[in-house]
Amino acid sequence: MTRTPHRVGFVVFDGVTMLDVSGPSEVLHQAGRLATPYELLLVSPRGGAVATSTGPVLGGTSTAADAGLLDTVMVAGGDRLAEGPVEPELLDTVSALAGRAGRVASVCTGAFVLAELGLLDGRRAATHWRHAETLARRYPRVRVEPDAIHVRDGRYVTSAGISAGIDLALALVEEDHGPEVARAVARELVVFLQRPGGQSQFSAALATRPARSDPLRALMAAVLADPAADHGLPAMAARAAVSPRHLSRLFRTELGTTPARWLERVRLDRAQQLLLDGHSVTTAAHGSGLGSDETLRRAFARHLGTTPTEFRARFASTAARPTP
Repeated sequence: MTRTPHRVGFVVFDGVTMLDVSGPSEVLHQAGRLATPYELLLVSPRGGAVATSTGPVLGGTSTAADAGLLDTVMVAGGDRLAEGPVEPELLDTVSALAGRAGRVASVCTGAFVLAELGLLDGRRAATHWRHAETLARRYPRVRVEPDAIHVRDGRYVTSAGISAGIDLALALVEEDHGPEVARAVARELVVFLQRPGGQSQFSAALATRPARSDPLRALMAAVLADPAADHGLPAMAARAAVSPRHLSRLFRTELGTTPARWLERVRLDRAQQLLLDGHSVTTAAHGSGLGSDETLRRAFARHLGTTPTEFRARFASTAARPTP
């Protein structure tokens, strides 16, 4: 039986980030080998060749008029979209395509195009963490999720930067064809099945600059390996074989923070992952080392501006099942 391809148009332009296009395209191509195929098109304001931000050219792009009806429109990103006004030609192209598509997505700063068109007004959206504040300030009616990998709100799906487009595409494949196909594609591409939408764009491990001293590096590795263990200041100092005062001095001089603040962020990262895996608030509090529901709620409010329950409702995978 002939299967009608799912038509996906990638909106590109001079200065587009190549991985915003190639990453999701490869995910969809691989999925099409296992299920209903995806027909992938490149669409640009004028058609023809488009120069990427790194130099190589994407050739053979179509105009919106030539692209026809698309099932999904995906607007790729590029730094210049966040740095200045979006040109009318690009806005017209996306407007023409999005109005007829069943699903509209953006990767990285592609969200600025959707926001400029008013398509994200009153909706939650994600973009690269470096541009989240600019997006929120420029478009106050958009509810920017500054730390999310990808966000679905109605027919609009927006993702964080660069490699997060792969996560977004895997989420679309799972939506179209189920988790088994998405899992097979992830195995083929040697990536995670998908980072859940609410997983942090950067964890405490990535956001903290590397420690210079061996004792501090070893201590941080031990805490990251088991955040729920006893990591009070005396215990951490003993593990690092230094005095509590000296440990605090090392954290200040090398990392610009305190042991307690860094530990809370590590444990919050762990709690987020437990919630995304389907665990209850109480289990996440204990499993992360934060201890009580109230302590967890305070940490969420302080760092994320939401509650654990709201976070799980927004981002937990539909496949996850809460545990007692």
